[in-house]
Amino acid sequence: MNDSGHTASSSLQQILDAAEQLIKEKGCRQTTLQDIITSSGLSKGAIYHYVSGKDELFGMILKSKMETMNARFLQAVTQSAERDARMPVQSISEGMTSSTDKEQVSNKIFTYLLSQVDNPKVADVLREVYQYSLQTATAWITTGQQKGAIPPEIDAGHMASMYMVFTYGLRVRNTIMQETEGAIPTEDIFGLLIHSLK
Repeated sequence: MNDSGHTASSSLQQILDAAEQLIKEKGCRQTTLQDIITSSGLSKGAIYHYVSGKDELFGMILKSKMETMNARFLQAVTQSAERDARMPVQSISEGMTSSTDKEQVSNKIFTYLLSQVDNPKVADVLREVYQYSLQTATAWITTGQQKGAIPPEIDAGHMASMYMVFTYGLRVRNTIMQETEGAIPTEDIFGLLIHSLK
């Protein structure tokens, strides 16, 4: 990659990191685009080069978190023995547990955006994030099938849709729950995923 591509990538990462830190400190509602500009040290023009507003930026953070889960999954697939679905599925289970924790930035963003779904721009951001997540989950299942870890007769698109229903339901449940008591353990999610992929 050339230097300008590296700089652009570096600038975007700076913006995402600054936004994520501010959300941890202040929450989504209180974080403004001006806060992100100030915290990142980049110009307003640099931020607007990537996004038109904070909701779009928040959507990019959600996609970035999905990319991180995808990288973990691909690493687990590479490291696991052929026909062993346990490592990749364990990776997905851990990612689901982490991303649906109500204290995680990704869940705070999801809840914030969902509360504004009547705004057409926010609805578009949520649809885009959903489609991206669905495509990624479909690719996971297809990869598992190619490796012989997931039966070929499973409909990857349908199974990915079920994964999204479960993940989104888990996000809402964990947001509503006031304590961590009664949280669904990673092992239970892992067991459910393994069972559904047989």
